[in-house]
Amino acid sequence: MPDVVVRFAPSPTGYLHVGGARTALFNWLFARHHGGRFLLRIEDTDRQRSTPEAIEAIFEGLRWLGLDWDGEPLFQSTRLKQHQELVSELLEKGAAYRCFCDPQVLAEQQREAQADQRLYCYPGTCRQLSTVEVSRRLEAGEPFAVRFRTPPGKTSFDDAVHGRIEVDHREIDDFILLRRDGMPVYQVAVVSDDLFMGITHIIRGDDHISNTPKQILIYQALGKPVPQFAHVPLILGPDKKRLSKRHGATSVTEYRDRGIHREAMRNFLALMGWSPGEDREILEIKEMIDLFDLKGINPAGAVFDEEKLQWMNAKYISAMPSDELWAEIEPFLQKYCRKAGIIMPPEALGIQLAGLFRERMKTFSEAPQMVDYFLRDPQSYEEKGVKKHWKAETSQRLAHLVGALEKLPEWRAETIESVFNRMAEEAGVKRGELIHPVRLALTGRTASPGIFEVMQILGKPVCLRRIRRAVKEITPS
Repeated sequence: MPDVVVRFAPSPTGYLHVGGARTALFNWLFARHHGGRFLLRIEDTDRQRSTPEAIEAIFEGLRWLGLDWDGEPLFQSTRLKQHQELVSELLEKGAAYRCFCDPQVLAEQQREAQADQRLYCYPGTCRQLSTVEVSRRLEAGEPFAVRFRTPPGKTSFDDAVHGRIEVDHREIDDFILLRRDGMPVYQVAVVSDDLFMGITHIIRGDDHISNTPKQILIYQALGKPVPQFAHVPLILGPDKKRLSKRHGATSVTEYRDRGIHREAMRNFLALMGWSPGEDREILEIKEMIDLFDLKGINPAGAVFDEEKLQWMNAKYISAMPSDELWAEIEPFLQKYCRKAGIIMPPEALGIQLAGLFRERMKTFSEAPQMVDYFLRDPQSYEEKGVKKHWKAETSQRLAHLVGALEKLPEWRAETIESVFNRMAEEAGVKRGELIHPVRLALTGRTASPGIFEVMQILGKPVCLRRIRRAVKEITPS
C-alpha cells in the first residue's frame, strides 16, 4: 500500500488517556507496517482548555510508549485562516450558504422538538435566500453563520472495521461550518488539516462515526478524494461502560509511574481490540509491525483487564537482563530510600537483587518492598510466621546453627546449605524446620527467594546478627 499517511490528533485538555494511546498505537503500527508516515496533530483550538502542560503530557506519553512521529507536530490553532478559506471555497461552490437566523430562536425550536421527542433539524430558513437578500443583510451588518447545503440522499462509506455504513441525509440537516463569531467548527478544521497533511487513512475511535458522513460530504463538495476510514472500538471498564477515572488509572504515564514496563503496556494496548490472527499474547514490537492489519480489529468494545496487564508485565520483567531491570527499578528504590532514611545499595548489589527478584515481580514499583530487608534489618516479623515457626525448641536449634555457621571459612550458598543439611540431620528434623525460622529471622517474612542465595547476598555478619536477634525474640529474658 504505497504512500500511507496517518495521523493522531488529540485535544490537549488533559493527560494521554489509554484509549487515545491505543488509537495512536494502531496508527503508528499501520504506518510502520506499510512504510508510511505517522503524523501528530494537536487540536488546540479550545484555547481555554488547551494548556502547555497538557500538550507536554501527550508528548511524554507517546515518547514513553516509543511512538515516534514523523516531522514536526502540527498545531491546529495555527491554521485558522486556512480553515476559514475552506469555508469560503464551499460558499463559492454553492455547497454552503449564510444563515442569519437568531440562535435564540433556533435554540427554542430545538427545545420544542426535544419536548415532543422529535429529531430536530434546522428548517432551512436561509437556504433559499436570494443573492440580493443576502447582499442586503450583509450590508446591514447582520451577523451570520455558515451552513453546509446538505443534498438529498444518503452517504455511504466502507469502514475498515465496521464494514458498510450508510446514513440518510435527513439525519444530518444543514450543519454549521462557521459560527457567527467567525470560528470554524470541528468538521471544517479536521477536513482542512487532513487535506493539508495528505492523510490517506483516518484511524480513530468509533465515537467519531457520527462525524464521518459530514466530513465525507465536505470532501465531495471540494472535489477531493475521501480517505479510508477505520473506526476502532472504545475501551471499556469491567462494567462494560466507557473506561473513565472511576475505573482507576486511565493515563498511560500513570501506569508508567506505577511500574508498568512500556513494552508490556504497548503489547497490552495492541491486543485490546486487535488480533494478529495467532494464539499468542506476547509480541515483540517488530512482530506487531509485521502482523498489523486493519482487518484484525474487532468492532466490539475491548474490556480493560488490569489483571491481564499485570500478568503481561510480569512476563516482560522476568525476561529482562538484570542490569536493564535494575535501571528501571532504581528510581523507585531511590524514592523509597529517601523516604525511609536508608542508604541506596551500590549498583553491583542492585543488579544482583534485580536478578534475584526478577521472577517474583509484577511491577517495577514492587521492588522497594521486596528488597527492603537487604538494606536494613527487618522492622517487624510476620505474625503468622512467628506463631507457626518460632516455637520453644526453635531457639536452641538456631543457637546451634549460628555456632556452625560461624565456623564456615567460605560464605557461599552451597556451603551454607551443607551446614543446614548437617544440622537438620543431627537434630533429627526436616530441613524446613531450620529454613523457615531462619527465613523469618533474616527477612521478617514467610516467603522469599531461595534462602541460601539470600544469605550469600546478605553476608555472614548480617546473617549471624539477625539470627542471634531472633533467638532473643523467641526466648526473651
